[in-house]
Order: sequence, then structure tokens, then C-alpha cells
Amino acid sequence: MPERRGRNGSSRRYPRTVRVNELLREIVAEELERMVDADPRLHLLTVTAVEVDPDLSRATVLLASIPEEAATALGEHRKALQAAIGRQVRFKRTPQLAFEADPAIASGQRVEDILRGLQDDAVD
Repeated sequence: MPERRGRNGSSRRYPRTVRVNELLREIVAEELERMVDADPRLHLLTVTAVEVDPDLSRATVLLASIPEEAATALGEHRKALQAAIGRQVRFKRTPQLAFEADPAIASGQRVEDILRGLQDDAVD
């Protein structure tokens, strides 16, 4: 059976939400980089991923870590970030942003700590 392709010839193997996630991750990361000059509380924030709801109404921005002062700053700049997304992407409505620490980073750190502990035990 021939592979079904969309209007522009691309296959459906790369779903829309995955494309939107990556696009929003790039936009938010760029905008946060621009905002650092005006608000130093946003310094050294790393956007690891964006997870958009299937209906595109909400998007969760995952960051490597969120210090408390950065969380406050993100809350203050949320509307400006959403406006930047609205200017750069054509959606019926711009997703409402929420910010969270990436659980994968914490899990990776825990595994690394365990491995270091095992290595220290082996040396002793």
C-alpha cells in the first residue's frame, strides 16, 4: 500500500504537535535570551522542551531549573512571551504558557549521584 502524504508532500510521521513543540521551544528560548538584558533574573535559564496540549490551548515550557526569582520573572513576562509567539506563528489562539522544571533533568541528576556513590564505595 502506498504511503499517504499530506498536502505539501510530507508524511505524517512527524505529528503536528511535535512540530509545534519544537517551534515554540525555539521562540521561547530566543525571547528569553532577548529579555535577559532587561531582566537579569532570567539569566541562565535553559528551555529543554515545550509540551503543547493537542488542542493547542496550553503549553508547558520545561526548563532545566527554575530558581524562585526566575519563576517570579517568568510569571511577569508570560504575556510578553505569549505575544511574541502570536507575532511569529499563526494559530487561531496563542497557547497559554506555564513554566515547570524538567523532571528528566532531576531524574538524570539522581542517577548521576547514585553512580558517583557507587564509584566512591568501590574506591574505599
